[in-house]
Amino acid sequence: MVTPAAAEPTESKPLRADARRNRARVLEAAESVFAAKGTGAPTEEVARAAGVGIGTVFRHFPTKEALLEAVLIARLHRFADEAEAVVAADSADPGAAFFTFLAGWIEMSSAKNAYFEALTAAGVTVPKEKSGIGGRLLGALGVLLSRAQAAGAVREDLVTGELITIIIGVAKAAEYAGPDARLRDRAVTILFDGLRPSAGERR
Repeated sequence: MVTPAAAEPTESKPLRADARRNRARVLEAAESVFAAKGTGAPTEEVARAAGVGIGTVFRHFPTKEALLEAVLIARLHRFADEAEAVVAADSADPGAAFFTFLAGWIEMSSAKNAYFEALTAAGVTVPKEKSGIGGRLLGALGVLLSRAQAAGAVREDLVTGELITIIIGVAKAAEYAGPDARLRDRAVTILFDGLRPSAGERR
């Protein structure tokens, strides 16, 4: 679901309350439709799912690519918010918090790749998000990794840069697995086993 903050337009002129609601409905519907049917799903289907006319969709998002980019940015904002909430919660089980967050990042990365590929295929270069989402995610990952290592749940020699490389690789592998949930879950399980300390390293 798209958060209210993520649903806000970037234009300098604020939208009326009803227009903001329509925009948020379109974004939420688009995310659901693209998740279920892929980024190639037609904009008309998004309009039907949102319960609005196609004109309303194009009023807020003049092109299909603009809609794809808006959904992508909304997802990234939401995930960054969730990451910071996990850090703030300071779980009593740092290992579980780390691996749950990591699984979510892998899933999000797979979806993000699909959006980027669709935009690139359309000849659209997605500008780097100016709100510092990447920095927020890296900061959260670093804190969760350190806590999990201190608790003995993750191998001590792992550093954040290596972890990012692993996430990218597993996200691509998850895309390759496609609808085969068993294969995706198995790949993630093998990854997580490799991140845990060996029997001799455990405290």
